[in-house]
Amino acid sequence: MTNTAAVFAGQGAQSAGMGLDLAQALPECRRLFDRANEVLGFDLAGLCFNGPDEALRATNVCQPAIFVVSAAALAAYRAALAQQDAAPFAAAAGLSLGEWTALYAAGVVDFDQCVRILEARGRFMQEACEATEGAMLSVLRLPIDKVREIADAAGVTMANINSAEQIVLSGERARIAEADAAAKAAGARTVPLAVAGAYHSPLMAGAAAKLEAFLANETFREPAMPVYSNVTGRPHAGAGAIRAAMVAQVTSPVRWLDTVCALSDDAGVGRFVEFGPGRTLTGLVRRIRPDAQFANVATAAEAAAAAAQ
Repeated sequence: MTNTAAVFAGQGAQSAGMGLDLAQALPECRRLFDRANEVLGFDLAGLCFNGPDEALRATNVCQPAIFVVSAAALAAYRAALAQQDAAPFAAAAGLSLGEWTALYAAGVVDFDQCVRILEARGRFMQEACEATEGAMLSVLRLPIDKVREIADAAGVTMANINSAEQIVLSGERARIAEADAAAKAAGARTVPLAVAGAYHSPLMAGAAAKLEAFLANETFREPAMPVYSNVTGRPHAGAGAIRAAMVAQVTSPVRWLDTVCALSDDAGVGRFVEFGPGRTLTGLVRRIRPDAQFANVATAAEAAAAAAQ
């Protein structure tokens, strides 16, 4: 039987209206939004349901917002599964902040913890963005080795290795411009990203240090299923190693290509269920494993359909 992995959306997937269907359809989903409002002390649910988009893009709002929507989608799926004869997930993974949702799904952190952590993580990252002149650039249609050569020459970081021919560079704005010119000269298609700064690069060191202090007193439990690390592309070793790995994640490349290959080759995963707004991860996984099966869960109807497959 084909194993199933749960994968969770990252920053950039947000849009006004996300989560509203789930909150209206299922009381357990509505309770998650209400609880997030209590933990944060502001109306996160209202921002998710109504926007405006500008407010929803604020990093300390965006990160807990995407988590809560993804957690609600997972709750809807689990409610639907209760009526099905279905096996649990073989593993979980997420893109950047989505890795925190994967840890929540595996029971490493609880809901309130994850809301608090992601609000703080987003705030620390925004502060780091404001302290530096950073930028990010998506490079398409160039082999990884060539992109690495360009990144090294320009002094920037390969921040997201999303697929064999889609890599995101991150670093100082002037150096990113240099890398952009070199990539185009090598035949790449490039897309500047509309982000506040250089995520997953050394320019986030200040955010990583603050997150390390914030996490010092947090309790992490052993994962109930393997959760794949962005930093290594392999499963987390256990609760004792997760804290350090999630701090390192802030400044380290996201190895999504390695993660998907390991899920497929080592964990026998042939079906991916993406939870949360958007379909970014489905698109990335499809490029890496086009023969895999896919499902997306962002509404109650999608949760029921995915559970019935």
